[in-house]
Amino acid sequence: MLFNSYLFIFVFLPATLIVYFSLGRLAPRAATGFLAAASLFFYGWWNPAYLWLLCLSIAFNYGIGLAIARSDGVRRSNLLFLGIAGDLLVLFYFKYFNFLLGTLAGFLALPAPSSEIVLPIGISFFTFTQIAFLVDTARGEVGAYHFLRYALFVTFFPHLLAGPLYHHKEIMPQFADEGATAARAENLSVGLTIFIIGLFKKAVLADGVAFYAAPVFAAAAGGDTPDLIASWGGAVAFGFQLYYDFSGYSDMAIGAARCFGVVLPLNFHSPYKAASITEFWRRWHMTLSRFLRDYLYIPLGGNRHGTARRYRNLFLTMLLGGLWHGAAWTFVAWGALHGLYLMINHLWQALRARLGWLPESFGIFGRFASIALTFAAVTIAWVPFRAASFDAALRIIAGMFGGNGAAGPQGAGDSLFGVAYGAALYGGIDQTIVLAALALLTFFAPNTQEFMARFRPGLPSSLDRRPPPRRLEWQARPVWSLVMVAALLLALSRMSGVSPFLYYQF
Repeated sequence: MLFNSYLFIFVFLPATLIVYFSLGRLAPRAATGFLAAASLFFYGWWNPAYLWLLCLSIAFNYGIGLAIARSDGVRRSNLLFLGIAGDLLVLFYFKYFNFLLGTLAGFLALPAPSSEIVLPIGISFFTFTQIAFLVDTARGEVGAYHFLRYALFVTFFPHLLAGPLYHHKEIMPQFADEGATAARAENLSVGLTIFIIGLFKKAVLADGVAFYAAPVFAAAAGGDTPDLIASWGGAVAFGFQLYYDFSGYSDMAIGAARCFGVVLPLNFHSPYKAASITEFWRRWHMTLSRFLRDYLYIPLGGNRHGTARRYRNLFLTMLLGGLWHGAAWTFVAWGALHGLYLMINHLWQALRARLGWLPESFGIFGRFASIALTFAAVTIAWVPFRAASFDAALRIIAGMFGGNGAAGPQGAGDSLFGVAYGAALYGGIDQTIVLAALALLTFFAPNTQEFMARFRPGLPSSLDRRPPPRRLEWQARPVWSLVMVAALLLALSRMSGVSPFLYYQF
């Protein structure tokens, strides 16, 4: 079931809220059980045949976690290894087995194997959530074991399919608070506002700009060579599409959870405003970045064993992070690019420190230049992330660096105005206006948590969240209600063809 569907907005969400709060007044534990059952129903709506996998995963990890908590020493380490290995084996089979067979077939020049393995939706997210639970249990950071609440911790429908990834210690105290089952007007108003903002991002902004991204990548996949303008136009359009698609999803998840009185971790903090690739990864998909840091980069050694191993650990972390996003070499290339970016960024920081150059010494123009350079680097890396193959990605990247000409082949000198060859790959002046408007919104407007700063929209992050000017800050007033209703109506009007969220495939 999609957040951006009439069924979810007008049936599932309100019905679940009504029953949950009605039960909460009578029997809080029954309300918890109902919410877990409703979350399983939400997951099963996609494909009931895979409910067994989710339930088996919950039972397995709960049992292993309980055994870890009651053990110590070598036995605890062995149980942790067993739990993580079991989770990763299941993930590997469903997500990477076909990829491995295809890679081996290509290497051995054999026909591509045919397999009917279907990737269960959300498997990466509920697997990583439970791996974090097992590690935290082994570290002694998990203290309460209640199966029904644990089942809700894993299945809670706002986060189940695509995050945000959260920790047991962040969420379980909220589920354990029986007072949270009582409806509160502030939670409902704040939650619905955040949900509407996310729906607007997805239905209006992300799906709207996708129109300009798809033709460029489709043309490159078909063997065409997009020119400079078309390549950058398509890549930038996809960068905005992905940002508003996943940022919109995260807002909708956070908003839906808040309606139930649950505060989820923040996942985005204006990542395109980052002045370095390191800062970008502190702002983009923040819960995944935290997971990779805490459960991969630090266990690999982090920065504790010298500069060379630090760079190796950075590169491996991003390489595996790319593979997590998808079972394809293009995702590995995307991760490798970001690993290389991070290494270069750390080298630059070390050189700057040695020379005594403080960040503020470059002034506001230096910061703008850093933001522009970071955005350009991220945009280039989005190409293999989106492209159907390496060949298609290389055609677009070649175009971005002028390898296919500024105006493209076949008399496309007027491609800026959307005629001839350029009409298929570049939307002309309309696309220029759309991308410029999105750029202004992205780089200069307050983000969701800044807009809702007064009402604790998400769990705290390490980044400052400065509220915008008071006139741009959301308040429970009629004028803002009218703005949100208008945003909702516009988003609903654009939902005639509902599109899945991009991160559902991961």
